[in-house]
Amino acid sequence: MDPVNRMLKSAPFLKLLPALIAGILLQWYVQLPFMLLAIALCVCLATLIIFRLLPVHIRFKFRSAIGLTLLFLTVCAGTLTTWYSDARNHATWFWNISAQGEDVLVTVQEPLVSKPSSYKAVCSVEAVKKVNQWMQATGKLIVYFKKDSLSSPIAYGSRVVLHKKVQPIMNSGNPGAFDYKRYCLLQDIAGQVFVTEKDYRILPGNAGSRLSRFLFAMRDNSIRIIKQFIPGNNEQGVAEALLIGYRYDLDKDLVQAYSNTGVVHVIAISGLHLGMIYGLLVWVLSLLPSKNSTRWIKAILILAILWLFTLIAGGAPSILRSAVMFSFIVIGQGISRRTNMYNSLAGSAFCLLVFNPFMLWDVGFLLSYSAVTSIVLFMKPVYNLFNFENKILDKIWQLSAVSLAAQILTLPLVIYYFHQLPLLFLVTNLVVVPLSGFILYGELLLLILSFFPFLVSAAGKLLGFLILMMNNFIIYINQMPFAVWSGLQLTVLQSSLLFTIIIALTIWMLKKSKLILFGALAAILFFFVLRCIDFWQHCQQRNLIVYNIPRHTAIDIVQGRKSTFFSDSLLFKNLLAADFHLKPSRVQQRISPVKNYIVCRNTRFSCAGKSILLINDDKHSYSYGNIAEPDILIISGNPRQDIFTLISKIRPKMVVFDASNPVWKIEKWKKGCDSLHLRFHSVPEQGAFVMDL
Repeated sequence: MDPVNRMLKSAPFLKLLPALIAGILLQWYVQLPFMLLAIALCVCLATLIIFRLLPVHIRFKFRSAIGLTLLFLTVCAGTLTTWYSDARNHATWFWNISAQGEDVLVTVQEPLVSKPSSYKAVCSVEAVKKVNQWMQATGKLIVYFKKDSLSSPIAYGSRVVLHKKVQPIMNSGNPGAFDYKRYCLLQDIAGQVFVTEKDYRILPGNAGSRLSRFLFAMRDNSIRIIKQFIPGNNEQGVAEALLIGYRYDLDKDLVQAYSNTGVVHVIAISGLHLGMIYGLLVWVLSLLPSKNSTRWIKAILILAILWLFTLIAGGAPSILRSAVMFSFIVIGQGISRRTNMYNSLAGSAFCLLVFNPFMLWDVGFLLSYSAVTSIVLFMKPVYNLFNFENKILDKIWQLSAVSLAAQILTLPLVIYYFHQLPLLFLVTNLVVVPLSGFILYGELLLLILSFFPFLVSAAGKLLGFLILMMNNFIIYINQMPFAVWSGLQLTVLQSSLLFTIIIALTIWMLKKSKLILFGALAAILFFFVLRCIDFWQHCQQRNLIVYNIPRHTAIDIVQGRKSTFFSDSLLFKNLLAADFHLKPSRVQQRISPVKNYIVCRNTRFSCAGKSILLINDDKHSYSYGNIAEPDILIISGNPRQDIFTLISKIRPKMVVFDASNPVWKIEKWKKGCDSLHLRFHSVPEQGAFVMDL
């Protein structure tokens, strides 16, 4: 039996997992009715029961049909799980029963997070008031409480009645932007609302669970100890993220530096942290005698501590999947069975997707399983490339081999989602991963020593120094001009081809099949052909993009792979905000700005035979009265004139209201455009305006 078939036979979840994923994708993108899914599931179950009642020799003859039926049953299970998890399919979901402007009863699901002008909290919807009667409702809302409006404290479990209209979650519509609306839907978040003191009422009592209150109290106590004994704001933020995944105190520039250097997993609570704790527990418990009576005691202790740490860290998907995976391994060892790592990985992923099928769209979920699978699959072949006699060099190469192996299957995902590739990840991982391990163990020791002021003070200062060294090292590497290869862009098809190439070459190395090798070479050729076509198409593009950046003017005139950018002075100075909104679009369209202009007064420009007029200063709008019907009129900067005055002498063919104008004024202008039978586009309401020129 060849290695591939042997692997599949010893790992049944490797067959079931793709079927489950196929069912999840089918239901999400096709939206099959529940009755059809239920009938298909019943047919599959009935078929399996019939096969079970047949004589053994007939079952053996039709074993392939039984296997196919089981796979189809798994597909049906995936579709049904996805249907049930989709909040839109439930009659009690917030938007299925709520009308605008009705009171909503919510329960705060987490401690409030401080923002510049508000406190943010995710709240679960309990009921909606309709015709003076409360009706049960489900879903979640993001509620922003104005900072100076909290006359009474709001904490986890507080019950609050909202008297303000809930706004649906909207995307910016900017090209290449993150699909925040879908992300919220997958989290069962229905809408958001900003409230002041008159917009809500706190009810007496607390609806939070005791377990959650205990876990939040432990988290807050850990943060208090870190802030008390570790000096430096950046050092405290990294310590909180490293220990319990609390990222609200992290500096954004520092996070970007960790991302650019390929070690962001250190400050994003993940399987790395749980693996360190697992290794420490295994080492400590190895001191106990190895007997059958103690094997289960060790397993229970390891599982209890791992899951307690997972819950304190907030049960984030990144650490939850690792806890499930380690649980599979620990239980397998507890019953004295050799575990197949591939089956453990596929089994843990299967269980997590059954529990929450929308984890399939979680980037961390994909990266985590890709990295671990890549390490298991490629670490030994990479390590065997070199043999060092010196033990220190051998350990360094072993750590390097792990980092290199992890990159193989994560490479397509990193480029597709983050559009960049850290080039010095090997150097940074060699230093940061071991150092972060010492820091994590030190933080655990810090919590234990918190009752001894002298010892904990010294430990806190030492940890602060180590974190400072780690941060400075990351910042130094990030400042190197070749630290990161940015601006990379892959389509879904190109990413799939990269995975196909990697998998085909891996199978070829295992089976030495010429047919598989030819398939891999054909995929490589197809990949480069697609890349050439993609570059040629982007060289021909001519676009006008009016971005949706709240309270700002931002316009790109795209010609081929170059663009001219117009913006207001505030956005021009705020590079971080500009990158957040503009970079995804420019990466997607493979463009880079050639000229950057600050829009000071009304501006006229043209591209590909189209005339475009930008009005941002109503004092000078009449000077453009001699322009004969521009194709596009862009109104920005909140001019004080009504729409009739603004366009009476200009006569445009279409009007675009950009995001620097208030929505209430745009509503007035839209009515004027309707009366004049003039086409218009409201960027704050409809998203970014993109037009081929």
